[in-house]
Amino acid sequence: MIAPLSRSYVEARAAFLDAAAAAGARIDSHPHPLRGLEGEELFVDVAEVGPTDADRVIVVVSGTHGVEGYLGSALQRHHLATLDREPAVGPTLVFVHALNPYGFSWVRRVNEDNVDLNRNFVDWSQPPPANPDYADLAALLVPDSWTEAEQERTLVGLMGVLQDLGMARMQQIIQGGQFHHPTGVFYGGTGPVWSHRWLREFARRRLAGVARAAIVDLHTGLGPWGHGSLLSSDPPGSESFARQRAWWPDATALDAGDSVSAVVAGDWLAAAHGFAPDTEITGITIEYGTVDGITVLQSLRADAVLHATGDPAAPEALAVRDQVRAAFLDDDPAWLETCWPRYEQVLERAIAHLS
Repeated sequence: MIAPLSRSYVEARAAFLDAAAAAGARIDSHPHPLRGLEGEELFVDVAEVGPTDADRVIVVVSGTHGVEGYLGSALQRHHLATLDREPAVGPTLVFVHALNPYGFSWVRRVNEDNVDLNRNFVDWSQPPPANPDYADLAALLVPDSWTEAEQERTLVGLMGVLQDLGMARMQQIIQGGQFHHPTGVFYGGTGPVWSHRWLREFARRRLAGVARAAIVDLHTGLGPWGHGSLLSSDPPGSESFARQRAWWPDATALDAGDSVSAVVAGDWLAAAHGFAPDTEITGITIEYGTVDGITVLQSLRADAVLHATGDPAAPEALAVRDQVRAAFLDDDPAWLETCWPRYEQVLERAIAHLS
């Protein structure tokens, strides 16, 4: 039985650290410069089980999209609690807890800069990718207020656009990433943000001397309820995609256009091969479904308006945080139990192929 989802970042972090300590893991905590919702210190915590000099490593990441980290934390914690069932030999396990601790604590998908971390890993030596069609939707997506009248007006407007463009095209415009509307949704920023810089440096150091590594990034919010869709950030036809399909035959490539996600600009797994060029990296995203896409988008819109025009610390902001949590998590124990087998399957196959 998996323990229930935590109700706060403070609770999730404490439970993760307790599980890591009980498993005999080496723990290293990296402080974030800002504070959380409860005024708490924020950290990216790393727990490792296995030899420090292993040349095969599995990295499991939670909280790339803050609020989604509540599920990732629960899965990591349960994995640590069941390590007695793991083989005596195999790759070293590296659990990265709360890659975006600010969003985790504030129950946001984005970080302290309103940046979607999975749109921030573009080549910043070049102009950011263009998404001119987003500008036509920007004011509808994130209006200046969130009154009932504005919610109704803008939602009706968006439904009209949906009817004109179709679901696939509208999803691509909204979710693909945009770099010119700082208070908008799926914003990629103006340069590498704190979590981006931390992850790149951490991977460079940790994967030095590692011949082969698997990376599993844990997400929620897209696809059927409780189902873990496997998403590849690598192009079809590449050697890395061929490995992904050999390990996980139902993995789908974002670039192929047949996954539950839009084709995105700047996701970090697509850039991971450059973090440690001498390491063969096989990465995969597990995307667990929750509710329908319109409900998810409505929660992101409410959150964006709150942080652009309101007071995120005010009592009335609780309703928005609850709305976001309900869109990306399901506190029904049945959902959590449904999510676990996919995680277990993905990790078992990674261990087998690296062993």
